[in-house]
Amino acid sequence: MDTQVKHFLTFMSVEKGSAANTISAYRNDLEQFRQFVHTTCSNGTQAEWCDVNPAVLQGYVQHLRDKDYADATVARKVAAVKSFFNYLTAEGLVPSDPTESLSSPRVGKTLPKALTVREVDELLEQPRKRSTPEAKRDKAMLELLYATGMRVSELVSLDLDSIELHQNKATVRCKGKGGKERLIPIHDQAVHALRIYLQEARPELARSRREKALFINRRGERLTRQGFWLILKNYARQAQISSDVTPHTLRHSFATHMLRGGAPLRSVQELLGHANISTTQVYTQLTNDHVRRVYDKAHPRAR
Repeated sequence: MDTQVKHFLTFMSVEKGSAANTISAYRNDLEQFRQFVHTTCSNGTQAEWCDVNPAVLQGYVQHLRDKDYADATVARKVAAVKSFFNYLTAEGLVPSDPTESLSSPRVGKTLPKALTVREVDELLEQPRKRSTPEAKRDKAMLELLYATGMRVSELVSLDLDSIELHQNKATVRCKGKGGKERLIPIHDQAVHALRIYLQEARPELARSRREKALFINRRGERLTRQGFWLILKNYARQAQISSDVTPHTLRHSFATHMLRGGAPLRSVQELLGHANISTTQVYTQLTNDHVRRVYDKAHPRAR
């Protein structure tokens, strides 16, 4: 059974171009499903994927619910199983697809939480309170993340040659989901923070000239997503922001503030690297709520 899973993950990576995070999630979800099938279908013999039928699948969904997984998590795990059996069927490794009638939990779209412009300003000012190389690096990272709306995985994957800081033409080149590359403009404040980091801080942090990562930790190695998360949480606490701030919060804030500032939805879609416009449209409800509040406050008959 493990062999088919490995082949499927290779197919998703090579043929479909799925991101490393997606492959990792599929691997974990399918390992959990494999263990369930082994326990349910073995009967003293080695279970096979062809032993899986709709009853087994329904049992697995109930098993997930019994573990109190959120609907979104159950839906993701079910989607992984459905994709896997679609692959097995297409490859002729199972006679038919038992997941055809398997339904996923309905998951409503949760509106992303965005910080106010004032909260973002306060957050981005926190690193200025120290003059250490790490603080200058953190200032550059926060400015760049909010300037571009990049995912944190894209941010920490940047190399030195990923950025161009020419006057009035500063850009960052990043690879998004599926290895798709996009070029994003950078505003002057972010450029200034990056220049200070590159000139004053990174040389002090770097242990080797061969390290190509743009953002490095105090050991001179590429900063990780987890490392950035801890840094962000610390600054959010210092800024006394009451709401939960995650790396994705700045991405949400970027999109919301861009749309409120009049940026076309298609342009924001391209900047965020969304494959479908529907993914970006979730932000329009946030901006519409903002418009409604302005309307209610300004219109003489709405008071």
